[in-house]
Amino acid sequence: MSKNLLDHSNIPQHIAVIMDGNGRWAKKQGLMRVRGHEKGAKAVRQTVETCAELGVKNLTLYAFSTENWKRPKLEVDALMKLLVSSLKKELKTLQKNNISLKAVGALELLPSSAQKELKEVIEATTENSHMNLTLALSYGSREELISVIKKVAGKVKDGELEIDQINTDVINNHLYTSFMPDVDLLIRTSGEQRISNFLLWQIAYAELYFTEVLWPDFRKEHLVDAILNYQDRERRFGKTSEQL
Repeated sequence: MSKNLLDHSNIPQHIAVIMDGNGRWAKKQGLMRVRGHEKGAKAVRQTVETCAELGVKNLTLYAFSTENWKRPKLEVDALMKLLVSSLKKELKTLQKNNISLKAVGALELLPSSAQKELKEVIEATTENSHMNLTLALSYGSREELISVIKKVAGKVKDGELEIDQINTDVINNHLYTSFMPDVDLLIRTSGEQRISNFLLWQIAYAELYFTEVLWPDFRKEHLVDAILNYQDRERRFGKTSEQL
């Protein structure tokens, strides 16, 4: 199995995934779009468990973007109900694998039922330390950066911060994702090759991996293939090969 080819000393410490293709998967099967989202939830579980098994410390999943609110109300409502039911079902899996759940985005826009369930699972898993699973919900990277600019500008205005003190660390500390390192590997499924307003600052030096596999069909072997591809690359961070 390709898993045996992995270099376990070079596992990405932060993997981010744009889980794309649920709707197209459902259409291929002649089903309603929501059925694709339900099937996609199973791919989430396998991805989470595989990352925990391989020693990935941070996994961030693009679960619902700020732009997704523009989708038909029926689909949005179904997605919110699926979020609540999935959180309830997966708490046992998170506890078993010592995984801490976190969430980033404009969470106040989520329905009260989703906010309540999310808060309960986050609190129940807060002491877990093997891996952080972060859900990007009602998330948009441009909105996140606007929020950072406003917070930093406010501190400058109030005299808490000098303009010359603004640096990468200051920005990092004001991001939604301040508790995690930058992304090492970004995976997008379904064949689309774009970032879609996801973690624009955090992926500055990430390796990008695009696969034709639709998210509901994404399995352990596909994740392993992505990591193997990552391990075949030379990450120079602006340096030359000779400097590494």
